[in-house]
Amino acid sequence: MLTIDQTKCKQDGLCAADCPTAVIHLKDQESYPEFVPGGEQLCLRCGHCVAACPHGALSHVEVPLSACPPLHKELAIRHEQAVQFLRSRRSIRRFQKKTVEKKVLQELIEIARYAPTGSNTQLVNWIVFDDREKIHRIAEETVNWMRLVLEKDPQPASLPYMPMIVAAWDMKMDVVLRNAPALVVACAPRKDSNGMVNLTLALSYLELAAPGLGLGTCWAGLLQGALLSHQPVRDLVGIPEDHPHHYPMMVGFPKVQYYRLPERRQPRIDWR
Repeated sequence: MLTIDQTKCKQDGLCAADCPTAVIHLKDQESYPEFVPGGEQLCLRCGHCVAACPHGALSHVEVPLSACPPLHKELAIRHEQAVQFLRSRRSIRRFQKKTVEKKVLQELIEIARYAPTGSNTQLVNWIVFDDREKIHRIAEETVNWMRLVLEKDPQPASLPYMPMIVAAWDMKMDVVLRNAPALVVACAPRKDSNGMVNLTLALSYLELAAPGLGLGTCWAGLLQGALLSHQPVRDLVGIPEDHPHHYPMMVGFPKVQYYRLPERRQPRIDWR
């Protein structure tokens, strides 16, 4: 699984030292990196060994050197840039009527696939809607779920805003999916014990990448509630039965521009 360019390898053991599962070793100072016996089965395919070698001497059959471009120092962001970028993140609830092209949504998901996953499982799957009529139908069925909930309990303590949402829908206002031109659903199979965390990280990568493409996003919590409780909505979205982990996100071109950074509560920290 490993290919070592002996003309470049300095036999410094950097790749072995950084291997998360310690399956790479050097027998002695004259040796080149290799897997320990049975190491192929324990390898995470994470590519740490490829990235940790400053000489470009090592390649992995599933994480080839050719697919791992070098870092460019001039593209590294400063602390101040990172703080402003992260702090300026906003949930977008007003979208332009402009369609988001498939290739743009594809690019977003390509970026999101680099989000970390537990044990590098990479089991996050994606369902994408870019048809406004289908998205409207999903929002409508979500409202139907709310109507059923309200029939049983006119003032549900868990979701007290339901009556307002249903009333708004009856007035031709979509506050469920906000007339978003695109809807992205990340999901993960039952066998992925970290599925919910993994897909949440992937969606976070996606939403942070969106502004660079002129897009805005909003986590679709109302739809998530329906997906957890109402089979007709699940059927409409098409989440596989063996994928209990999921969360939807609206995507589109923002209709509003913000000129100030938001404020948030001070963090509650318990130093131990």
